[in-house]
Amino acid sequence: MDADKARQVLAEADLIHSPEVVNAAVADLATRISARLADKNPLVLCVMTGGLVFSGQLLLRLDFPLEFDYLHVTRYGPDTQGGKISWRSAPWTSVKGRCVLVLDDILDAGVTLAAVKESLRRMGAQEVLTAVFTDKLNGKSKPVLADFCGLTVPDRFVFGFGMDVDGAWRHLPAIYAMKDEA
Repeated sequence: MDADKARQVLAEADLIHSPEVVNAAVADLATRISARLADKNPLVLCVMTGGLVFSGQLLLRLDFPLEFDYLHVTRYGPDTQGGKISWRSAPWTSVKGRCVLVLDDILDAGVTLAAVKESLRRMGAQEVLTAVFTDKLNGKSKPVLADFCGLTVPDRFVFGFGMDVDGAWRHLPAIYAMKDEA
């Protein structure tokens, strides 16, 4: 997406969650995750690329020992609707016998997160917990629910705080929704 088109998309978008609401949700998640995992020395895995902003903000607020790594799996690529799961990188750190916390930007259909959990279990993780920054209220049955969730978003195409629209606006401190097509 070129810069002019990206600016137009943002100008026409609806603000769903302000930066203040986003920051408060990250702080709340950090408190809840700390209460659950402070004595576990977990391996925290960021699901790239969407989970990067959320992971970076959350990790700064966790005050217990942990290891950090990433995995890269996607169903979207440049598309706005999910397709086939594509594994691009497995974690470099062994998950065998570990408590693992997976961080992702959004729980949409749940297919990707379910596949990640299953793969980590097959790799020998003792426990796999998930934290998503947003859960899309799409009314669909999901194959997995997040153990920790920051905010809910409507059943619209959302972007910002890790989520992109055609490669743009992943770095926004707030969450927006594209205008509904009439």
